[in-house]
Amino acid sequence: MFERNKIDNAPEQSTVPVEIALSDGAMVKGKLLVAAGKTLIDVLNGSGAFIEFEPYGGERQYLAKSRIDSLKPVGVPSGGCLRQRARLDDFDPYQILGVGPGTDWETIRQAYLQLSKVYHPDRYANAPLPEEVRDYLAVMARRINAAYAALEAPRPVAKQAASRVSTPIYTSQPRA
Repeated sequence: MFERNKIDNAPEQSTVPVEIALSDGAMVKGKLLVAAGKTLIDVLNGSGAFIEFEPYGGERQYLAKSRIDSLKPVGVPSGGCLRQRARLDDFDPYQILGVGPGTDWETIRQAYLQLSKVYHPDRYANAPLPEEVRDYLAVMARRINAAYAALEAPRPVAKQAASRVSTPIYTSQPRA
């Protein structure tokens, strides 16, 4: 279906926070607008003579590439940081699912469903993401599934024990 809020054929854009040193010595900080599916390098090395830039607290403008001396991306996490957070060394299923050890089963299940929807690989299948981010999302999806499986494993054993206790051992035949 058509979306009424979007301008027809307008490419979706993301922003990259940058610091730009201009040829006149001025330093500007703001966000560089990058079309969906493109990287910062694609924009800077593209055929256009201008880049779309939005300074913090100012209006969107076009900067001539010839005026730029240097450009520095700001606040972009490194790939090593993403990999380090997704280690399996300190595996705590309660912490991964964001619940406490005494939480009832329905709350655990709801936390699992919510997290699995957020990190499911199909959600990001067509998104142009860096390889580190894809790896991080895949590791998180595996961790969430492993945490749920670890908390679910003792549950069937408890169910079987409860069912054995609740079923009578001997039943008498009905009298005629």
